[in-house]
Amino acid sequence: MKNILKSTIILFLTNFAFGFFAISGQDILDNAGKKILLRGLGLGGWLVPEGYMLHLQTGTPAGSPTQIRNRIVTLVGEEKARQFYAEYIKNYVTKEDIQLIADWGYNHIRLPFSYKFLDPETASPIFVDNGYEIIDQCLEWCKDAGIYMILDMHCAPGGQNPDNISDSDGIARLWEDSGYQDQLVKIWTEIAARYADEEWIIGYDLINEPVLSVANAGPILRQLYVRIRNEIRKVDNNHLLFIEGNWYATDFSGLDPVFDVKMVYSFHKYWSENDNASIQEVKTLRQNTGAPLWLGETGENSNHWFAEMVQLMETNNIGWCNWTHKKFDATTCHFSADLPENWSLVQSGNPSETQAFAILMQMAENLKTENCRVNPGVTPAYLNGSFLNVPRPLSSHTLPGRIFATDYDLGANGSAYFDEDYYKPYWDGDFPWNKGYKYRNDGVDIEECEDAESNGYNVGWTSSQEWLNYTVSVTESGTYNLRLRFASSGGGQVRFLQNGFDFTGTIPLPDTYGWQKWQTISVNNIWISAGQSDLRMEILQGSINISKMEFELVAVSAEDEVTEDSLVAYNYPNPFNSETQIPVKIAGRQFVKLQIYDIAGRLVCTLVEDYIQGNYRFSWKGNDLLGHKVSDGIYFYRIQIGTTTLNRKMIFLK
Repeated sequence: MKNILKSTIILFLTNFAFGFFAISGQDILDNAGKKILLRGLGLGGWLVPEGYMLHLQTGTPAGSPTQIRNRIVTLVGEEKARQFYAEYIKNYVTKEDIQLIADWGYNHIRLPFSYKFLDPETASPIFVDNGYEIIDQCLEWCKDAGIYMILDMHCAPGGQNPDNISDSDGIARLWEDSGYQDQLVKIWTEIAARYADEEWIIGYDLINEPVLSVANAGPILRQLYVRIRNEIRKVDNNHLLFIEGNWYATDFSGLDPVFDVKMVYSFHKYWSENDNASIQEVKTLRQNTGAPLWLGETGENSNHWFAEMVQLMETNNIGWCNWTHKKFDATTCHFSADLPENWSLVQSGNPSETQAFAILMQMAENLKTENCRVNPGVTPAYLNGSFLNVPRPLSSHTLPGRIFATDYDLGANGSAYFDEDYYKPYWDGDFPWNKGYKYRNDGVDIEECEDAESNGYNVGWTSSQEWLNYTVSVTESGTYNLRLRFASSGGGQVRFLQNGFDFTGTIPLPDTYGWQKWQTISVNNIWISAGQSDLRMEILQGSINISKMEFELVAVSAEDEVTEDSLVAYNYPNPFNSETQIPVKIAGRQFVKLQIYDIAGRLVCTLVEDYIQGNYRFSWKGNDLLGHKVSDGIYFYRIQIGTTTLNRKMIFLK
């Protein structure tokens, strides 16, 4: 009995024993010694507020944490400013938030902080007196949720770049004053000594987005990194060191070869194409140095771009961490908090102290996750591997019933919708993927709507050939009337398809003489078949706004999709990745045509076209007319038995 108990204890300890993250060639190993691909979420805005997140661009440089705090102190005084920041920090990220991040499927968080949190010699800390308490609490939350942490020096002494993100005064003084560099080395040494034995910390991101606008910048940056590394290793040999390149973590000149056995090169990627050319320089760096790569910051783009970025990184064995968890009135993050009423008075007005404090405290209250709006599509874009190919319903749509135009399926451009502009490819130009910046983060252009019958939003800025897909459940086959709510300044045309087949024909939409002058057009006596279907609205001629569509059942038709004694069972398996079977029973000798179509209604292949009778299992292995494998996605099989036809949906996943 003792031996059994002893063996059980040893097994328990083995299964729950931890170590530290390590490096094996170009791979990162977790604390169990297994290769891990880092999938992370940055907690930007929490401990380092940025002006664009708070819509508070004030001071020089506009919206730096210090300038934001100075504005708040001016309005409400030091004591009330501290009260506000205490609530702001308490509500922005909670234990429940960390658990939710883990539940989504992320395996680490990146925690940006300012040196002012941790250095007791700093005369005026930005928010609180002891930032270590906040980090310690967040670390405990991570442990409870089973998710790891990377510590990120987001604001270094003096400012590592001239921008508000480093809390500089417009000059990157870290590179001009050796005293600031001494202070940075001291703080990192203290951090490493404090957390040397913390196994839930992956490592340290030593300097976020440094910018040295001097010749020979790489060796200067390398020299400081080596100095920090040497002091850290005197107290901590356990944790990884993440080394960012010059010019906002994009230029790694002079930072090779590696100078630590636990070193990872960390680059940032924004507003660029998601192709191998966009990351070739860092891939060459990895090849030449043998060190792993980590994409430490990325985001601020469309859901489609997020999904492509993840695919590009993971295909190239590169972990990633997106930016960011929560912002105000934004679509690109997981949660969006509402700005309080009269926020403009805090931005640039002159409210009374009482009024300003009430506005600020409402802002802090709005930051609670339960008070935020979930941005649909952001989380699955990062973490659902089939996001680019397989659309999924945003919500349950049942016909007869109403569908708001903005509630199209979740998914990528070309899968859930098609729009001409669906991501931002360059940083130095205006490429809005959603021209209204409202409601969703896709290429579909959405704006606030004045139509009282809407959900508060409408699809706008439409162009010819664009389309939206809606997964719907049609309860009964029969004749329907369609009521389409629209506005136009010039007129346009649309049509509707069920499972790739046009059931309305072209619907001309007249000029309503205003983008928010709403009218309803009716299309009567259209046939819709029962079952789960893909309903597509195609824009044949653009320059129209669309608010909603309603389908009214006028007359139920008896099931006539197959003959009385014939039967077509649902295909199985569905979804499938190699082969699916379509069982068919044909009563008497009849003409049967069974064809496969893609989501756009194009013929993929024909499985049978002949007079047959009896029981069959027709097989489709995902091949087209030429025998080539088709791409992942939604397909339909259309079977004609005699004079009746049946259409059904299936999903092919390679």
